[in-house]
Amino acid sequence: MRIVFMGTPDFAVESLKALIDNGYNVVGVVTTPDKPAGRGQKMSESAVKQFAKSKGLPILQPEKLKDVDFQDALRSWKADLQVIVAFRMLPESVWSMPPLGSINVHASLLPNYRGAAPINRAIMNGETETGVTTFLLKHEIDTGDILQYEKISIEPDDNVGTIHDKLMILGAKLLIKTIEAIEKGNIKGTPQSQLMPADGILKNAPKIFKEDCRIDWKEEPAKIINQIRGLSPYPTAYGDLKIDDAAPLSMKIFNAKFEQHEHNQPLGKMETDGKSYFKVCVKGGFIALYEVQLAGKKRMLITDFLRGFRCDYAEFL
Repeated sequence: MRIVFMGTPDFAVESLKALIDNGYNVVGVVTTPDKPAGRGQKMSESAVKQFAKSKGLPILQPEKLKDVDFQDALRSWKADLQVIVAFRMLPESVWSMPPLGSINVHASLLPNYRGAAPINRAIMNGETETGVTTFLLKHEIDTGDILQYEKISIEPDDNVGTIHDKLMILGAKLLIKTIEAIEKGNIKGTPQSQLMPADGILKNAPKIFKEDCRIDWKEEPAKIINQIRGLSPYPTAYGDLKIDDAAPLSMKIFNAKFEQHEHNQPLGKMETDGKSYFKVCVKGGFIALYEVQLAGKKRMLITDFLRGFRCDYAEFL
């Protein structure tokens, strides 16, 4: 079977590596164009390109997926099957090209959490279970017939980073299992319409924007904690911290826990001993911050942060 692989980040590399390690005939790789990154704005290659180069695989990096020259080059690879993991939305002229179609590995249990940020949104919504799904591409994004899926639990201490890594490995294993079934001809897609929840309401996973990251300290504590977990380590939840009479500073919060305790303090007010704890007053208790990063500073444990932190009054706006 001739396979073309399409992907961009580390999450996709694990699946490409699994194809190579299992002896599949990957005839070419499609990934995003190099782009400037960092302070020096040096050209940066995608993680998939770096891995593909190390394996000597042919690479295409189209600016536009509808470009005739790109599609001609893609067609010349004569793929039987295309595998897409964490890539861009494909035009029909691309995903319908191989005779066996194009399959996608998606980091949720479809049909729930279709979209760009399935891991973030699942944790932010307080889910206790997620997984990976393989499905056949069709016109609307993430709506094709489901081939196979695998589930995992989301533990209370999990965040986006830990679940990303678990699903990255699980997705690669599921991809191989799916392709083996395709080779044997004993797999049939299930329309997502047959898997709709009883109330017909789906949970979606739209892209994360900056306003999704700002914490409202008047919200329920569980929602705040899930927001922090669902955005850590990237793009990271944050609050605007006002210290004494100075202008507010943005503080990213990577790790925090809720402590139930009755109080009558204003929501958002800080409580600290200046040495070991830094807590935010919320409904029914405090959210203790364990790992933070002030704008322009490095990420640090709260005990390290407090060594250089002195104030008479602080609150999150």
